[in-house]
Amino acid sequence: MAGLVPAIRVLNNSKVVDARHKAGHDKCKGKAMPGTPDYFRGKTIVITGAASGIGRAAALIFAREGANVVCADISETGVTETAEKVLETGAQALGLTIDVTRRAAVHDMIELALNDFGRIDFLFNSAGAALARKKFLDIDDDLLERTFDLNVKGTFYAMQAVLPHMLKNRFGVIVNVGSMAHRRGGPGTSVHYAAAKGAVVTMTMGVAREFAKDGIRCLSISPGPVDTAFAAAAATSPELKQRMLDDIPMGRFGTADEIGELVLFMCSDACPYMTADTVYVNGGGGWR
Repeated sequence: MAGLVPAIRVLNNSKVVDARHKAGHDKCKGKAMPGTPDYFRGKTIVITGAASGIGRAAALIFAREGANVVCADISETGVTETAEKVLETGAQALGLTIDVTRRAAVHDMIELALNDFGRIDFLFNSAGAALARKKFLDIDDDLLERTFDLNVKGTFYAMQAVLPHMLKNRFGVIVNVGSMAHRRGGPGTSVHYAAAKGAVVTMTMGVAREFAKDGIRCLSISPGPVDTAFAAAAATSPELKQRMLDDIPMGRFGTADEIGELVLFMCSDACPYMTADTVYVNGGGGWR
């Protein structure tokens, strides 16, 4: 790609793919957010789980608005592709190959983002997965621990790493990914995942309330089924997918772009009074 100068360096077991693009932000096109014009231009967001799905969609949406985007994921190939797509918009990108289940790696992620962009304004914790579909009595220690490591500890580590910086600036917005599963409990397929996402939603509320007077907002989103690679990664059966679809009054799954646009709104100055909430986005389904 013209203007792309890649470099790979290893720091505390965190592989970094550093990318810059010389093109101006005039290539960014798209809808303007409510609130201050160009609100996101020059601000920086860190996105975990950015290699695909909702994380990638959010990265491109924030890039469209002129934000600097730090793309982090355990998939080097996927996160590099996302960073390159961000660069194509004219925005600035930093691609990081990071395992969010390791505290040291997450700390490196934040430090490298600060080294490159000077500040972090937004954090979107999108990394997460059900890992496998299991009936409750079939959930073993390994699956339970890996599910909580990825969904809960990954979010916990990232918030602990970025909050001291946000506190210095007295500004920041954190958005975490919950799930409709935490309302329903995941019976028969994913109690382990529902429990982990319930912990994320509760942790979000606690952080939001603790730092509300410090200029920091913390929110979560609880999507219903979204048309991404998530279902395949969790080995979701066609029968289960159909049951999920039958429960949605709109008659379709959500899209990654729809969730990404919601994250953009939540980070914007259009809703400065909004914190500690989880936003349910599910096409009208998932309540019973």
